[in-house]
Amino acid sequence: MEEKFKTHGAFSWCELMTTDADAATEFYTTLFGWSVEKMPMEDMTYTVVKTGEEGIGGIMSMPADAQGMPPHWGVYVTVDDVDAVAKKAQELGAKIVVPLTDVPNVGRLCAFQDPQGAVISVITYADME
Repeated sequence: MEEKFKTHGAFSWCELMTTDADAATEFYTTLFGWSVEKMPMEDMTYTVVKTGEEGIGGIMSMPADAQGMPPHWGVYVTVDDVDAVAKKAQELGAKIVVPLTDVPNVGRLCAFQDPQGAVISVITYADME
């Protein structure tokens, strides 16, 4: 596992949620020269975007519970203990917008809206646990 996935406080992943994942994939691969790896999942296909062999982010269709939101890029910050960070964020005035969620073979994550309204995601990767 690369250091960016292990370092507490480091931006480690970015992800596009969009209404047309195939069109977005075509746009960004053409624009930036990214390569992709399609990963079939239970209810969708997740597209990992890569520079060379390194996965740098993903593209996915808007989940059902996010319908009505505009397409957007989000970022993940690696943390040592996602549960503790979620609790502290709430104590500091944040609102949890994606509850603590376990993603098999990836890790545990959540997203929150800071007191000014910006949304960010935090994750503890499975190899760190």
